[in-house]
Amino acid sequence: MLKKFLLVALLLMSPLIAYGAEVKSVENIDLQRYAGTWYEQANFPMYFQRKCVRNTTANYRLLADGNIEVINRCEKADGSTLQAEGLAKPSGNGPAELKVRFAPAFLSFLPFVWADYWVIALDPNYQWAIVGTPDKEYLWILSREKEISDSLLKELSEKAETQGFDVSKLRLTEQR
Repeated sequence: MLKKFLLVALLLMSPLIAYGAEVKSVENIDLQRYAGTWYEQANFPMYFQRKCVRNTTANYRLLADGNIEVINRCEKADGSTLQAEGLAKPSGNGPAELKVRFAPAFLSFLPFVWADYWVIALDPNYQWAIVGTPDKEYLWILSREKEISDSLLKELSEKAETQGFDVSKLRLTEQR
């Protein structure tokens, strides 16, 4: 509850958001260190997550070919688990600019099944990450821990805001 209050307070006290700001990915990323389980702290709601109510995670596993296996999970209101399996690959534009698909592999030749996945901020110790899309339509705040402090959530929201994301759209993720 305190997280929600602080996030709302941040939004109300924020100056005008620089919507025209360019989204930039981090310059360096070690995908082996990035691999593993991440706990979602907040997101811009998207279609896949419409039924998610809590315990959203993303698990990444680096494959031998340099691609990344992606398994996203969340818990629905009835307690059942919703899971999406996908694949991420380097886009060729920068080490932290990836493309991800959740469509079946036989459709991977179609460009529209691949979506942008840019790591736009990353803790030097890989304890938190902010992931977004260059069109600013999607945003996720992730951490290695189930819960983060309100002050860290505020700091990460501000980092996203400086890249032009409308953080008033952030939805907090309940983690139990």
